[in-house]
Amino acid sequence: MSDEEEPPDSPFEEQDFGEPRAYDADFKGPIADRNCTDVLCCLVFLLFIFGYILLGLVAWIHGDPRRVAYPTDSQGHFCGQKGTPNENKTILFYFNLFSCTSPSVMINLQCPTTQTLPEILLDNDCPTAIFPGKPFLQRCFPDFSTKNGTLTVGSRTLFEDGNGKTRNVIELREAANGINKILDARSVGLKVFEDYATTWHWILIGLTIAMVLSWIFLILMRFIAGFLFWFFMFGVLGIIGYGIWYCYQEYRNLQEHPGSTLTIYDIGIQTNINMYFHLKQTWFILMVLLCITEVTITLMLIFLRKQIRVAIILVKEGSRAIGCIPGTLLYPVLTFILLSICISYWAVTAVFLATSGIPVYRVVTPQGQCIHENKTCDPETFNTTDVPKVCPGALCNFAFYGGKSLYHQYISTFHVYNLFVFLWLINFVIALGQCALSGAFATYYWTVNKPDDIPPHPLFTAFGRAIRYHTGSLAFGSLIIALIQLFRIVLQYMDRHLKNAQNGVSRFLQCCLKCCFWCLENVVKFLNKNAYIMIAVYGENFCTSARDAFNLLMRNIVKVAVTDEVTFFILILGKILVCGIIGVLAFLLFTERMPTIVEGPTSLNYYWVPLLTVIFGSYLIAHGFFSVYAMCIETIFICFLEDLERNDGSAARPYFVAQSLMKILTEDSIHNKGR
Repeated sequence: MSDEEEPPDSPFEEQDFGEPRAYDADFKGPIADRNCTDVLCCLVFLLFIFGYILLGLVAWIHGDPRRVAYPTDSQGHFCGQKGTPNENKTILFYFNLFSCTSPSVMINLQCPTTQTLPEILLDNDCPTAIFPGKPFLQRCFPDFSTKNGTLTVGSRTLFEDGNGKTRNVIELREAANGINKILDARSVGLKVFEDYATTWHWILIGLTIAMVLSWIFLILMRFIAGFLFWFFMFGVLGIIGYGIWYCYQEYRNLQEHPGSTLTIYDIGIQTNINMYFHLKQTWFILMVLLCITEVTITLMLIFLRKQIRVAIILVKEGSRAIGCIPGTLLYPVLTFILLSICISYWAVTAVFLATSGIPVYRVVTPQGQCIHENKTCDPETFNTTDVPKVCPGALCNFAFYGGKSLYHQYISTFHVYNLFVFLWLINFVIALGQCALSGAFATYYWTVNKPDDIPPHPLFTAFGRAIRYHTGSLAFGSLIIALIQLFRIVLQYMDRHLKNAQNGVSRFLQCCLKCCFWCLENVVKFLNKNAYIMIAVYGENFCTSARDAFNLLMRNIVKVAVTDEVTFFILILGKILVCGIIGVLAFLLFTERMPTIVEGPTSLNYYWVPLLTVIFGSYLIAHGFFSVYAMCIETIFICFLEDLERNDGSAARPYFVAQSLMKILTEDSIHNKGR
């Protein structure tokens, strides 16, 4: 049977997915003679960046991050800050916790005590209730205590609220909690900072070990990919197995502990994470999740055993490519730097936007029954106006930070703009890396005599081509993903703020929308990545490249299904193994389980803070190295499909692919055609 009469590998090849590229004797890899693509999108992208820089400058001028960190009094003055009227008054005192959860009337140097009470009374600054207090994050709060099982404050359980009503101590605690909910995050943040200050050098050591491990694994894959694959398999299964055993031991040890039978629902949300690890239910849930993971990986190994051989050959070929272009392993460092700049700029701009504005003051009366109530006022001239005469006891209190200028009226719009451009830039940086790496690896693939004929500095050349000619195309692809991500964030925002007002149907529809857009985002990311490979090779615009990549994949859907996901599964296992090794070592160190070997830090507030930092950082490092590998394999695979369509293996039209890869990838196809 001739080639023209051979049946298609899959029913998709009978569909209209374009014509394969014709043989071109002059084609030797990425096109050198190319033009700028998607120029209009490039101009729009640059305009958005220019506007983003202007927004940051304006926010810097108007914002004041101190408004987030320090309390203010009723006139909007900072507490304990130099150059303010309250320079020597560091602790904020709330006059009426029952009616306000923001600064009310006065600042004092300390919380009310028997020594300071006479001064307060002489100044005619009488709070609603006097009770023992203690400072917390520069705020004065009631000093709650328990006597004979009863919650009290200064041996009292009942208080006046200033409006003629008697409140109990439970209501006082709830009023204080209204402020504590905001301040708890700061308290946790300070403890986290202390833990980082104690363990930062251990964290750096752990991340360095993760980098070395990732590098070693990538180098070894070139020579013993098969052994490393099974090492990955049993390593991951062993780590998960150890986790199952450890969870079971903790679960069994808590059998006789009082209070361990409580559920997570019973204790609710707690800032002290260690409380959850004293519950049997926590360890049981973790054990079940690890068991499910163990069984899932085992089943995947059983059913994908025939495809493992294909993945190992692809990994070996990817190792050879990286060995010829070792500079690609350093590219994740550039990506990390660019992403760090984007994230830092976004965070700083968001803080300055949130703290933009000038103090706005409102008239406040004790009974709230005044014609001037809630009207704006000026505290400097308030006592000279008619308001105090018309409304006895009225005060001109600080309300919020705002303004009537055009800038202040569109603060919310600027927040959305800040988020959108941030998402666009993040996805553009990722797209730039994918295009640059694919250009370098495509150069490797389409070189006949490897590595002798590989041009010098292929990664630098590919990066320059991507920036010079295809900024618009990369911006186009990243714009699509940014819009999808922005819509997902809007859905999440709506769900959070309308949760209490939703019925079952609306919640179901929101869940469906979230799921659909999550799937859409991942599909678009997959198509974009292959489009960037085509851009790097042929230099065409984004839409044309995306169409050609999609048609190429659909014409070879069987080969794609067999090799693509299985190979990436191997790389994911590599990431898990690196994280697992570092995570286990960090856990033993931070929980002081191996003092005879290494004496780790002691007296940590939350040992899980440095532990999660090391695990997450190790994953990012491993992901950076293995993402280069993944892009290498994806590029080689796309080029291989193009190679099969362009050439026939004859002396006149030889294949560029390595013989081992050619044999394993065409074996099943030839077998199916011979049936």
